[in-house]
Amino acid sequence: MSKHHISTSINGESREFLCETRQTLLDVLRDELGMIGSKEGCSSGDCGACSVEVDGRLVCSCLVLGVEVDGKEISTIEGMADGENLHPLQTKFLEHAALQCGVCTPGFLVAAKSLLDRNPNPTETEVRYWLAGNLCRCTGYDKIVRAVMDAADEMRSAS
Repeated sequence: MSKHHISTSINGESREFLCETRQTLLDVLRDELGMIGSKEGCSSGDCGACSVEVDGRLVCSCLVLGVEVDGKEISTIEGMADGENLHPLQTKFLEHAALQCGVCTPGFLVAAKSLLDRNPNPTETEVRYWLAGNLCRCTGYDKIVRAVMDAADEMRSAS
């Protein structure tokens, strides 16, 4: 099977890789590029554990083919922190104990960042609606929602 040469930008850095026609973006990130932050939860786009942004649009990377991202900008969980400095969302998830097993956490963080980039002052209902595509079997959702709301408050105060 022939492989396709793909040029893209991931977390602001130019990247190139080879992938097969049927290989998902999730598989490319994890297997070809060693970016294991995005998790495979369902392989059907139902859980959100593999959430990334492609050209600013929140997507399940298990539903996007690697060949589709040629020339596009991808943002993953690996790009959230600034070196050793965690993003406020990451800090608030820790402070609010909004994680347990960790499988869903990267997807929730990417989705929450996507929301706050669009709407820095969401209501609780808006947070819950935006995160509805991300499933968690461990924490329940209250701690996650509280962490996102707290991070939004902190980020607004800092700007």
